[in-house]
Amino acid sequence: MMSSTLESDIILNFTAVQSKINRSVDGALVVHGISFTEFQVMRCLYNSPEMTMKRIHLAEKVGLTASGVTRLLAPMEKRGLVKKRANSRDARVSLVKLTSAGKKLFIDAEKTVDKSSESILSSTKLAQKTKLLELLAQIA
Repeated sequence: MMSSTLESDIILNFTAVQSKINRSVDGALVVHGISFTEFQVMRCLYNSPEMTMKRIHLAEKVGLTASGVTRLLAPMEKRGLVKKRANSRDARVSLVKLTSAGKKLFIDAEKTVDKSSESILSSTKLAQKTKLLELLAQIA
């Protein structure tokens, strides 16, 4: 039987923690009718110039494939949270824009995510949180 490396243990534990966080935040966001992944998409759009991004860049930012982000955006568009825009310079490039309804929902949902995050990390000291953020930045 082969023992795993320290690096493997870190990655496996990181993945387990990520799953736990996703489930917890997903559960908290139910009251807003969105998933954590939808929240992440809305956050990317909210923080981008004119709240608009190329679909492919949005996919990269949230860790989805181009087709995955397209499938995610379809119901969000039906609900009026985002809208697709044609790029005036290149018709092959589709842009995604956060609507005013999407912006309002994001702002409300962000408060829920903040509270959920605080709860998840409540037993962690500030210095540990700061160090963890630094370590994650090195990996990203």
